[in-house]
Amino acid sequence: MSTPSTTGTTFPIRSVLVANRGEIARRVFRTARAMGMRTVAVFVDADTDAPFVREADTAVRLPDSYLNGEAIIEAATLTGADAIHPGYGFLSENAGFARAVTDAGMIWVGPSPEVIESMGDKITAKRVALDAGVSTLASSEDASADAEIGYPLLVKASAGGGGKGMRIVESADSLGESVAAAQREALNGFGDDRVFLERYVGRSRHVEIQVLGDSHGNVVHLGERECSIQRRHQKIIEESPSPVVDDAMRSAMGDAALDLARAMGYQSAGTVEFLVDDDTREFFFLEVNTRLQVEHPVTEEVTGIDLVREQLRIAAGEPLGYDQSAINWTGHSIEARLYAEDPKNDFLPATGTLVAYAPASDPKVRWDSGVVEGSAIGVDFDPMIAKVVAHGPTRVDAAGRLALALERLHLGGVTTNRDFLAATLRTPEFLAGDTTTDFIERVNPDGRASDSGNAVGETPSACIVAAMWIQSANRAGDDVWGHLPSNWRNGGFPSERVVFDYPGVEESITVSYRARRDGTFVLDSGDAVTIHRWSPSDIDIEINQCRFTAAVTRAGDTIHVQSGSTTMSMGIEPRFVIPGSELPAGGLIAPMPGVVLEVRCAAGDLVEAGQVLVVLEAMKMEHHISAPANGAVTDVLIAVGEQLENGALLLTIEDSE
Repeated sequence: MSTPSTTGTTFPIRSVLVANRGEIARRVFRTARAMGMRTVAVFVDADTDAPFVREADTAVRLPDSYLNGEAIIEAATLTGADAIHPGYGFLSENAGFARAVTDAGMIWVGPSPEVIESMGDKITAKRVALDAGVSTLASSEDASADAEIGYPLLVKASAGGGGKGMRIVESADSLGESVAAAQREALNGFGDDRVFLERYVGRSRHVEIQVLGDSHGNVVHLGERECSIQRRHQKIIEESPSPVVDDAMRSAMGDAALDLARAMGYQSAGTVEFLVDDDTREFFFLEVNTRLQVEHPVTEEVTGIDLVREQLRIAAGEPLGYDQSAINWTGHSIEARLYAEDPKNDFLPATGTLVAYAPASDPKVRWDSGVVEGSAIGVDFDPMIAKVVAHGPTRVDAAGRLALALERLHLGGVTTNRDFLAATLRTPEFLAGDTTTDFIERVNPDGRASDSGNAVGETPSACIVAAMWIQSANRAGDDVWGHLPSNWRNGGFPSERVVFDYPGVEESITVSYRARRDGTFVLDSGDAVTIHRWSPSDIDIEINQCRFTAAVTRAGDTIHVQSGSTTMSMGIEPRFVIPGSELPAGGLIAPMPGVVLEVRCAAGDLVEAGQVLVVLEAMKMEHHISAPANGAVTDVLIAVGEQLENGALLLTIEDSE
């Protein structure tokens, strides 16, 4: 449906400050500008050069963090902002901040502080759901009530979300440590260390209902999103509609969500989350997210409703202007979250600089991104690079379009989950809708990632492209000899050669070539190569009668080549190797940048394989570093509170063997 244009706005919004960063700030700005509003950004030093700062009409530097509500309200006052939109995360579900915004005479773009307060506490939210007649999972605030809940169970933070402060516990042996770790994460992430126990349903789905409510008593739902494919209890692929929700189930879940929204007097956009038992199709209330969800674009794609526009209209006092009968759904939409992380290393966050970041112009998909080429991915914030959203007439169409868009993205400089996402979207299980919360462990898309494109079989071709691009780049930059034919000499000389290192390939790959008199090239392997066009960013090349254009980016001694279905990143071996220091034998290194929370060993300790020796914090999550084998700790090189870089040496272990 198309959202009606209404008049008689009670509180006209002329400018809006977004109390957030990255892609959600850019997303809100886009709609606000379309509605004729001026935009205001706030930023910290780490985001000085971020795209959202440049795109705002005005940007105000914060003294410390995005959690400083007082400074954000001062920025809004300074710039004359009429309203504050919190985006998601940070202060979006902070009732105190919402109250402070309205007390300062500004419009809060979100539900009332009272609703945020009640729904921000998962325990209170469960009570409200029960009072509204919505079924919930068995749970207890008593951390010693595990016998009543049964195993396996979940330890969950009472405040917040996003997988922080959540642990699956299989037996009583690990309950104590899981509760302690969840409490630390919850306190660090949300300022509240309360946790509770909840029944865990192994083969389940996360299905959520999008609701909209205004200040005139109108409330509608916009259908469901399925968000079952998760790692570390965080969503990475979301879609609408769900492949298992039929009309009857959609109606029942929608009615339950609306009953809850009416009971709360809900205003603004919100999401009611349910857990669906995949065997019985029973659904249970989980929580209410009193904010815009990261995955909201899939709902926008299938309904045609701009949720940010609706938030701003509702906050300004306008009625929705339509009822439930006006909501229509068209086609299917799928969103994939592109993260700087390593699927082969338990999805641990990665850092670096996006030396290459160029989405392909086709197929047409939606890119909601907070970064551009040259952006740095650091340890300060969530490592999401972009949300990539595809819409198609069918689910299979949308999945194929999204996979192809990911595969054709020219991307380099940071380890990402791109190949993992593309592989997931092309698995028979995903295409069949078999997408329960255990999908990643059960299907193992990472094991099929090479089949989706990042295959060793593509490496030789990518190396040829890289060698020919380097040859052309060298000639283009040579003002003295560049006008002569390549490899021109008075006499016979050996072939030109470039040596590449590719991760996953044990031996270096050498490309040796000679120039022919007609300007083409022949490789020592016998391959015939013609360069039809070269530029600093790509090359139009023909290899053995197969012609294509490949995007190419060189950053120092690394070159990134867009191959058939991924970006191949290869190291260029120098002709003369400079000796460097090596890690000591038995060295245990940091798998990511982070802060040392705990050191559970000392020099001289005997340790066993799998024993947790170090606990790191990165992106507000805890990561356990374990002993790779039995042995004795010979040296501990870190201390609690120390900030570590990726690959930093933590300690050394002498193998007992």
